[in-house]
Amino acid sequence: MSHASPVLTFFERALDRISALCLLVASIALIVLIATFGWLVFGRYVLNVTPTWVEQLALLLICYIAFLGAAAGVKEDTHIGVTLFREMLPFGAQKVVMIVIDLILAAFGTIMLIAGISLMQFGWSTLLPMLDIPESFRTLAITSCGALTLMFAGTRAAVRILKFRAWSPDDAYKDN
Repeated sequence: MSHASPVLTFFERALDRISALCLLVASIALIVLIATFGWLVFGRYVLNVTPTWVEQLALLLICYIAFLGAAAGVKEDTHIGVTLFREMLPFGAQKVVMIVIDLILAAFGTIMLIAGISLMQFGWSTLLPMLDIPESFRTLAITSCGALTLMFAGTRAAVRILKFRAWSPDDAYKDN
């Protein structure tokens, strides 16, 4: 995208870094999940003492793995989609459909963010069993995913709107 403005390039690189950070945190959470299950097996079958906190930690980690991975998937445009009908449209209509999809994703992210904030406020006084941390740490994953989805899809929609006239068929699949 050699015709991109420096500001646009800066934002795209910043979003790429945020997406990479999401994947890094999700990957670390996956490693911790595997290690804790190793400890569970070792504790249960070797030490004869089952660590009871592993299940609750696993549920917490899975929330972060799933939601941060989903947010990064929105940024990389790897979310599930049926493109058959879009690809049958003329290119101008394809551009409009892609912008509408991004706006719908941004709206969904907004709903997740708002609902996640409500869930966090509601669950702050309740503790997760065995971990003794607020339930809100689990719903923080939902809230984060909503904010990231809003940011990634909303920015992509804005960029596509700004570049609407100069957008070529080759760009439709490059700048997702």
